[in-house]
Amino acid sequence: MSPTRNPFRKKLLIVIFGTDTKAGKLFDLILLWAIILSVAVVILESMDVIEMAIGKFLMILEWVFTIMFTVEYILRIYATQHPRRYIFSFWGIIDLFSFLPTYIGVLFASVHFLVAIRILRLIRIFRILKLGRYFRESQDLAKALWASAHRIAVFFMILFLIVLIMGSLMYVIEGGQNGFESIPQSIYWAIITITTVGYGDVVPITALGKLVSAMIMIIGYSIIAVPTGIITAEIARSRKDARMIRCPNCNHIETVAGSKFCRQCGASLQLS
Repeated sequence: MSPTRNPFRKKLLIVIFGTDTKAGKLFDLILLWAIILSVAVVILESMDVIEMAIGKFLMILEWVFTIMFTVEYILRIYATQHPRRYIFSFWGIIDLFSFLPTYIGVLFASVHFLVAIRILRLIRIFRILKLGRYFRESQDLAKALWASAHRIAVFFMILFLIVLIMGSLMYVIEGGQNGFESIPQSIYWAIITITTVGYGDVVPITALGKLVSAMIMIIGYSIIAVPTGIITAEIARSRKDARMIRCPNCNHIETVAGSKFCRQCGASLQLS
């Protein structure tokens, strides 16, 4: 009997997979808090001081959450009309990995901490709290990134040439006695310098080396905003294009946001 014909499975399907009902929203909110608390338990278990103090209590909590997520996974398979589709879907795989590492961890202890992957299930909060508009914003950002991919690629190519040249130059100037033991090591120094990270594990000693360092730092501050500018410009352009409405009467392109009538012929711009 399919879930649509079985009243219990149909109700279970609405509660587990739906958020339009009070019971469904309550179920998902309880699940979200369980995910947050279970991840917190995993994090606390990785701290030796806390593990020594309340390790047994945390282990009990972990198994409680694991059993809870296991039952939830089985119920999802039981309730859905297409179990195979759910099992091999993105959410199905994430749901499986929210409890499977705990069982595997009985044999391989290091795998146990992979249960922290269940934090990915918190993405459901966008669906639960009706924040779909943020997904639309992320789609706009993805489109802007894709549209500016070629310009960003050229920028990174130029950036790679800069760090290659500067790294090679510092290898010649400083040499292995000052920590620049190879060209790759020098390129590594150029990357962390131009990105203003500056770990300090490799530093120039000579006056000429310090001069080159100052130059690459200035270059870093100058170019660090370039990708941001490219993407921002693309987002602004796409939003401007989105506001453009072509008049069905005179083909005039109206660019004023929220316009209801064509500024040229007065025809209505509202879709019927």
